[in-house]
Amino acid sequence: MVAAIRRTVSVQADNPRPDTGRVPLRPAAEVMDLERLGSLHQCRISFIRTLMRKVMAERWGIQRERFDLDENGYGTCIYRIASPTRIYNLVIFSQYLDPDARSDRVIANAWDVAFALCLGDIDDNYLALLRENVPRQEAGRCDPRVLVLSRANRSLRNFDSTVEALAAGRQPDPEQLARVGYLYRTTAVYGNGKFGIADYPRIRDSEDFGLPFSAQMFSVYLLRDFSIRQAEHVARCRAPATAVALHPELQRYLGIGNSTGLGMAPFLINHPQLINQWLLMRESALARCLGEVPTQDTRERMIALIDHAIAHNTETATNDVRQAGCNQRLGEELVEARNWLEKTTIPEAMLWQALLDWSRKHWSLETQEMLNSLLMELYPDRVDELEETMGASESQDLVPEMGTDDLLARLRRDYDWALAYDFDDPEQTHLFWYRSAEKEEPRLGERGVDPGEEWEMGLDIARQTRGLCNALTDWQTEQGRPTPLVEFLLANPRYKGIARRVQTLSEHAYGDIRANLLARGTLPIHLLRCKLAFFGATKFDPRSDRWVRITMFQGAPRVEDIGEHFADDWWMPLKPELQGDG
Repeated sequence: MVAAIRRTVSVQADNPRPDTGRVPLRPAAEVMDLERLGSLHQCRISFIRTLMRKVMAERWGIQRERFDLDENGYGTCIYRIASPTRIYNLVIFSQYLDPDARSDRVIANAWDVAFALCLGDIDDNYLALLRENVPRQEAGRCDPRVLVLSRANRSLRNFDSTVEALAAGRQPDPEQLARVGYLYRTTAVYGNGKFGIADYPRIRDSEDFGLPFSAQMFSVYLLRDFSIRQAEHVARCRAPATAVALHPELQRYLGIGNSTGLGMAPFLINHPQLINQWLLMRESALARCLGEVPTQDTRERMIALIDHAIAHNTETATNDVRQAGCNQRLGEELVEARNWLEKTTIPEAMLWQALLDWSRKHWSLETQEMLNSLLMELYPDRVDELEETMGASESQDLVPEMGTDDLLARLRRDYDWALAYDFDDPEQTHLFWYRSAEKEEPRLGERGVDPGEEWEMGLDIARQTRGLCNALTDWQTEQGRPTPLVEFLLANPRYKGIARRVQTLSEHAYGDIRANLLARGTLPIHLLRCKLAFFGATKFDPRSDRWVRITMFQGAPRVEDIGEHFADDWWMPLKPELQGDG
């Protein structure tokens, strides 16, 4: 497996300069553990970090071309975006939402705002077409000029209290804003060809949005600005004589929320080569940083980062008992890590590796992965260039001439974790994944209890590989010898898909999550956390083991800050301390 990882690194992420120290990548058995993936934090190559560096460095021009809202904030807003290469427009439709229809569930049919990121300028005819379809979301029909389609709901408590405060001529309470961190939260951000919008191949080679999910993240970034401008607008309409604008520090402190459920989970199973690339680049970044020789300055900077993380963690609220316990333990262990760094007498050259080795032995996965993310902050010149290799094409090709003995050897070498499960034990097949009839969204049911088992999705990689291994073993016994794989598949065509996956992922060690997703006690939220961490999410707030609320872009530069000095240190913002009412 290690050899496979190293081959991938040499092909996809050649270093532009020699490493100061060769540090091996962590083994897949460690990295691809489901609970560890569910403990990841944002890092320098998370997508919103990459996006903000690009937008700030290239000084994208962003203007509110149209802001036609009534006194309640309902109407149309258009942002015109000029990148160095293209013109885009984000069109936002804000509408009244009946309180009885308010829902963050994907099966909802109405939202406070619906919006679309479009390629090129927009005339009145096209705007009318968008107005007819964008607010309908899945029920509408867009064309490939639309790159992203999304919708969002207000955080009523924060939005209303912010408007009330601004209208009265004062700033909203930072303490209340800290408890939520946003005025709006998205409930789905669609790309990649859904509902007639542009397929990913259409923008894959784009200089602006060629990296994974960058167009979606940019749309969310602009929604953040709209949420602030809409609140200020409503406040001015209510009290034109006394209303004030939101303080710039509070503007930066506000992000955009997101409510995510099981719909995100299958992505990690169905895109193994892309997931491999994400994890490979993150592990490569970590290995590069571990290869750097610490100095007194970098030690002090790491201590300062830990102090900042402790403060940020203190301001992270959740009502979920499990996550609250993880957060408390994280805070306590980060204090221990800080003290360890201050007092250790380990030679500088061995410091970073010793810290991470100590964390493995004594601290939780949350703390281990937070320290990994913080370490990457110390060496941006070693990490940031890897953002350019976060993409990958999914192409699982069958090799029919491979011998059945060769495939069996790969199964036993690369999927020993899957072969260890006993699928005759009902506990190992307790759950099943299926798609709902309402909107064909993924759901999770209990076998023998919930309906839908006949529509089970193929997310059972562990069970499939166990079945393939058994079938291959029986085949060779019957044949009395190994045969070309094609002969086996002609007699057993149902194993074609998993055979192709096993062949392909032999060269992608981080492609498969090492867990049986059918087992009783599986926490799907680990899958969600993994993907959201790569997006750049913070402040994970599980609402159950199957959906979570998070915050994105909290602390990020404002639209007005583009072109100004940019310090890429905003990702763990702390509650602003304002003087007076600002």
